[in-house]
Amino acid sequence: MGSTIWQFTLNTHDNMRIDILSAVPELLDSPLNFSIVRRARDKGLVEIVVHNLRDYATNKHRRVDDYAFGFSAGMVLQIEPIDRIITQLKSERSYDEIIYTSPDGEKFDQKMANRMSMMGNLIILCGHYKGIDHRIREHLITKEITVGDYVLTGGEIPAAMMTDAIVRLIPGAIGDEQSALSDSFQDNLLAPPVYTRPAEYKGWKVPDILLSGHQAKVDAWNHQQAVERTKLLRPDLLQE
Repeated sequence: MGSTIWQFTLNTHDNMRIDILSAVPELLDSPLNFSIVRRARDKGLVEIVVHNLRDYATNKHRRVDDYAFGFSAGMVLQIEPIDRIITQLKSERSYDEIIYTSPDGEKFDQKMANRMSMMGNLIILCGHYKGIDHRIREHLITKEITVGDYVLTGGEIPAAMMTDAIVRLIPGAIGDEQSALSDSFQDNLLAPPVYTRPAEYKGWKVPDILLSGHQAKVDAWNHQQAVERTKLLRPDLLQE
């Protein structure tokens, strides 16, 4: 029904699949079709299917929203098209989580991305307009997630962010798999500073330790820098 399919096979994750449900699927075209997510697709590591909720509307104008009961302002995504697509997907395969992108949800972080990267199949429902009929949250959704304490026009950007964070952790998505393991927020630390050539520019020099070739000393320096930067910039991470 007009879904956009980006398909690849994920051997180590038993054919992981991410289905994204959106009233404005065009917003997902660019972030899910470039960079690491695109390379993961080309390598055959995951299947991503973006569904247009309007394809599941029952009215001739393909509307999926309506006015809220009780004099509330704003339009609300209706329950019927969302229930139809989720019911169809669940009849075809099992899902580990059915996620709704919501300001009310649990905050998305690296630990959550790590856990989800090991899952099999996910559905992400993008909120839009004023929100979704609350019965969807009560009866269909298994997990609500927010990407921060602010309000966006819709859940498409959070859905793309979560997908990117999850897919890049799949073995093979990044050429150097150790790179993902040393990212910020792994082990509740920010990443240490990184440098590249030239070793000196305008009198600004790369720290000598990084040029020493001594792996153990470099590792110790990196850890020290990570701890110091975390204490300075994100001390809350050290309390978790």
